[in-house]
Amino acid sequence: MIIYSVMPMEAIMKNMDNVDYQYTETEVDGVQMVVEHYPQSAEAKIVRLLSPNPQDYLNPKFSPGQTIYFRPN
Repeated sequence: MIIYSVMPMEAIMKNMDNVDYQYTETEVDGVQMVVEHYPQSAEAKIVRLLSPNPQDYLNPKFSPGQTIYFRPN
């Protein structure tokens, strides 16, 4: 990643180590994926797919950044 900025890198990267992501591996409609769970909600954002099927990657429903609704086990 390249960042073009007049701000010093220390100011841009400040507190980047303190971010606590809640990643969960789950399966939706037979597609294995990693999602970022939103606290206090039944929503999650797709981070990446783990499916070996190339057709799953072409499905816009499973593109990274999409919001899904599910109940974690």
